[in-house]
Amino acid sequence: MLFSSPIFLFVFLPIVLALYYVFGKRLRNYILLVASFVFFAWGGVSYTALLLISIIFNYLIGLKIGQSPGSKSSKWYLTLGVALNLIFLGIFKYADFIVSNLNFFSEVFNYKLVKSPGIILPVGISFYTFQAMSYLIDVFRKDAETQKNPFNLGLYISLFPQLIAGPIVRYHDIAKQIKDRVVSVETFSQGIRRFIIGLGKKVILANNMGYVADSVFGSVPEELSVVTAWLGILTYSLQIYLDFSGYSDMAIGLGKMFGFTFLENFNYPYISKSVKEFWNRWHISLSSWFRDYLYIPLGGNRKGKWRTYINLIIVFFITGLWHGASWSFVLWGFIHGTFLIIERASGSKFPGKLFVPFQHIYTLLVVTLAWVLFRAENVSFAGSYYKALFGLNASIPNVMVLIKTMNFEFYLFLLLSILSASGLLSKANEKIELTLSSYTGKNNLLPEIYRSLQHIILVVILVICSLYLITNTYNPFIYYRF
Repeated sequence: MLFSSPIFLFVFLPIVLALYYVFGKRLRNYILLVASFVFFAWGGVSYTALLLISIIFNYLIGLKIGQSPGSKSSKWYLTLGVALNLIFLGIFKYADFIVSNLNFFSEVFNYKLVKSPGIILPVGISFYTFQAMSYLIDVFRKDAETQKNPFNLGLYISLFPQLIAGPIVRYHDIAKQIKDRVVSVETFSQGIRRFIIGLGKKVILANNMGYVADSVFGSVPEELSVVTAWLGILTYSLQIYLDFSGYSDMAIGLGKMFGFTFLENFNYPYISKSVKEFWNRWHISLSSWFRDYLYIPLGGNRKGKWRTYINLIIVFFITGLWHGASWSFVLWGFIHGTFLIIERASGSKFPGKLFVPFQHIYTLLVVTLAWVLFRAENVSFAGSYYKALFGLNASIPNVMVLIKTMNFEFYLFLLLSILSASGLLSKANEKIELTLSSYTGKNNLLPEIYRSLQHIILVVILVICSLYLITNTYNPFIYYRF
């Protein structure tokens, strides 16, 4: 079930909210837990069984670690817990990838082909497995207390607002909120506002960008013109940001409706002036998770420059693999890791000493070109697409894909997408609100008028999104497969 689906918007969410607020505070966690399992079961009952297994073994191991956190015995249980979570993730996400790679070398080493297990990727397994590991590590480090109530731990791991696509919520950030949280009219209204903004980014902007990107990437790369190829990767770059950040906005908004405060997951990454800054702004919950639970334990930058470079490569190899069981994702991770090493090796000279616009151009080029590997079905397709981007294809380009997209509606959505991704819309709104807040006397009605206008715009966005979802079947979600 997607947040941007009619069944969620008009059936599931209203029912859960009604039950949550009709029944007393004592039952709210149980209502959310049941709702989360129903939400997850929508994608398959067997997936729910896997989620339940994850909750049970992490709860039991967490109890063992909590008996004497930091001790040798707790370290052994932590190792066991992390290993079980990684095996769990490895079987259901990477088994087919491992088998296909083994079979690739079968002729060279003359061994019998291994039959592919054909395991279907369970929805959200990458996210809730990482959350479960953060719980075990936080308890071991004494950053959080052991959760003695299995239902509360189950709620943390399965909480539906951020279950299938994040943001990845760490246990120590939310432990107190699970036990006790305050719900107010103000936070609830903030949640509605944030949810609608995210819904608009996803349904109105991301989907329209995605439609064009899918048309281009669905073509034969050898038949693409340079302009069409760049149009495809531009619209995909906008789609993946608006799609994922929009979903994070919806998750944060839903959290507020139920009294939770989730940390921000995006901070306009496309305005970055370096690849390092990009990763401080993009999928913040994932990059900070790898920093605190992998990069720093590996030694971070404390053991010399060469060890630092190795640590960065390891982290981004795993970052790529986390996103998908494919060598194209691995190469995508290597590209980012390599440029991070180049930036670190140059000190503050590169790209810091460049003319500021060139810093932005450099970062956008690296990020955008790397997205080709992220979007391509395989490395071979990516290679052909890179040739199209730089006009190296020998065949006559097919301009029909480009012609189909060139209309007023596309230009409008493209402009809005760029304004949204660059943060200009948000900055303009903040500046207007700041200016109006200083008005007094006869002008003190202007802030109220502007707030009313904002409410009207939110209603219009919700109506447009509803019409789109009811009348259109095109509603993909990129990170749903991670």
